Amino acid sequence: MKQIKNKLLIITSFAIAMGLFEAAVVIYLREIMYPGGFEFPLAPVHPHLALTEILREASTMVMLICIGLIAARKFSQRFAWFIYSFAIWDILYYVFLWLLIGWPESLMTWDVLFLIPATWTGPVITPLVLTMVMILFAVWILLQGEKNINTRIMPLEWTGLSVGSLVVIIAFVTDYMKHMLNRFSFGELLQFSNPELLTHASDYVPERFPWLIFIVGVTMILLIVVRYKIRTNRMLRASIFT
Repeated sequence: MKQIKNKLLIITSFAIAMGLFEAAVVIYLREIMYPGGFEFPLAPVHPHLALTEILREASTMVMLICIGLIAARKFSQRFAWFIYSFAIWDILYYVFLWLLIGWPESLMTWDVLFLIPATWTGPVITPLVLTMVMILFAVWILLQGEKNINTRIMPLEWTGLSVGSLVVIIAFVTDYMKHMLNRFSFGELLQFSNPELLTHASDYVPERFPWLIFIVGVTMILLIVVRYKIRTNRMLRASIFT
């Protein structure tokens, strides 16, 4: 138990520092591109800056994956450390933005959440809901691992997590893609060098978040987390009485 406490302290500290680092980068970008305060529609972005931002986000994911790879040997526990550090990073990112510049004004404030493979947008509360689920799942996996319970995530559970995650991603990209598809076809959206794409993207103003789709996706993920908890609890009880 002492070992996991030490890892928890170190990885939490790393994720908090990443949250501050990410918030600082965003504050610099907003100071340059939105001197009057961030709001929609988005400011026009040069293609090389858009590519740089996508690469920055990709590198952030690589850093978080590396944390999982370093922290554990078993795949399920590596996954747990990855989603735990991801969740802490994301929560603290918004905490530091609020502390340093007073943004977001509320949990219902819209934000650009991610850019891979398409632009994700939604109210700030939506990624925070997901981070709570991620922390719950990660901590349970890690605690069971400390009790020498088999923490393997079964194929059916992986399927449920994947489908639920896909549904959530659809919820995040729906509003933005609706805006883009009003003018361009799917094929044209793949022409990244087309300057008209970024021009049209800068006209985007959020209209409606698909709450039903989001809730369905989160519910699917939660059901898998509950199923995993019940299954590993049974394994723990069986180990006690044998």
